[in-house]
Amino acid sequence: MEQSFEPSATPGTKEIAAKKKNTILSKWSGIICLVIVFGLFYLIGQVMGMANMLNTLMHTAHDLLLNTVFYLMGICVLTGALGHIFVEFGVVKLLERLLRPLMKPLFNLPGVASLGAVMTFLSDNPAIISLANDRRFSSYFKKFQFISLTNFGTAFGMGLLVMVFMVGQGYTWQPLIGFVGAFFGCVCSTRIMQYFVIKNYPHFATENVVPEEEQQQMEDKQDESGKSIFVRILNSLLDGGRSGVDVGIAIIPGVLIISTLVMILTFGPSANGEYTGAAYEGVEFLPWIAQKVGFIFEWLFGFDDPHLVAFPITSLGAVGAALSLVPNFIDQGWVDGNAIAVFTAIGMCWSGYLSTHTAMLDSLGYRDLTSKAILAHTIGGIFAAVVAHVLYLLVTLI
Repeated sequence: MEQSFEPSATPGTKEIAAKKKNTILSKWSGIICLVIVFGLFYLIGQVMGMANMLNTLMHTAHDLLLNTVFYLMGICVLTGALGHIFVEFGVVKLLERLLRPLMKPLFNLPGVASLGAVMTFLSDNPAIISLANDRRFSSYFKKFQFISLTNFGTAFGMGLLVMVFMVGQGYTWQPLIGFVGAFFGCVCSTRIMQYFVIKNYPHFATENVVPEEEQQQMEDKQDESGKSIFVRILNSLLDGGRSGVDVGIAIIPGVLIISTLVMILTFGPSANGEYTGAAYEGVEFLPWIAQKVGFIFEWLFGFDDPHLVAFPITSLGAVGAALSLVPNFIDQGWVDGNAIAVFTAIGMCWSGYLSTHTAMLDSLGYRDLTSKAILAHTIGGIFAAVVAHVLYLLVTLI
């Protein structure tokens, strides 16, 4: 019987095809990069003016360095010192015993993670990294749990500031609903991030952050120290503060690069409607996109006015900047109780994660998972806002 053979791809031809494809991509990647970069700056420069655009980029980065990065570094130093004190004198072990029944089923985290939630709630997102860099604190975590601390801590970042600010605007119980929404958003974001980590690195599900041998050495060292309480306090404060300085330096590239880009795509011209090259001017590209899909925000969050989408969009880069929008929204009559609840939830849950996640994961040593963390936290923040909206409707019906 005569057999006919059709050409089929052998392993050798597949490898050759893959090499050809990579060669083509490598040849064109430089051109593609130049087109994207110069195209982006050309379009922004057409709106702002090239000189104003460059001045705005430099002034924004400079202002972020002085007023944001150094502020965050100060927070990291203080929280790092406080975290070392808690670790040194057994507060972390106490939290682990007391809160394990709550933290494990909700967040799939050890009880000590609650300390990170408290510290970020009182300060800002990077406070969780000051704790995570302490080997005794991180010894309680598996690697997939440890990486998800970025999402977990961010969901509570600047929570106290956000809630106090909303109360100061004359709203009392609505921020509490927002806090509950942020809590549910945190559960969502943390769990999704853990799923992503295990999916990409299955062995992280069982690997400890700190090897058992090192854990035993730390316990033996602590048991045999025999130092006075004063010396232990002093060493803890200085060592913790030093680790905070390291974290503050590590977050500089991520905050300056990502935040500057987000700001210039979010904000508009100066108060008189002209571009002057000052810091925090921009082309309002992200709010423009949001207005095009405003019906989605109205359906999900209950927003009655399309201008309100500026708050969650701005929260991507800096929740402090987003809070500055609220008084004007109130003066314009755009804000109601539902908007305050949603603002609190999404502002607290997101709290500028787009500008800090890169730096936080970079300092932890897992930069390649940044996109996964951002995706998980985007979903978590939206879920937080939806929960706040639904809870507000339920409360007003009662």
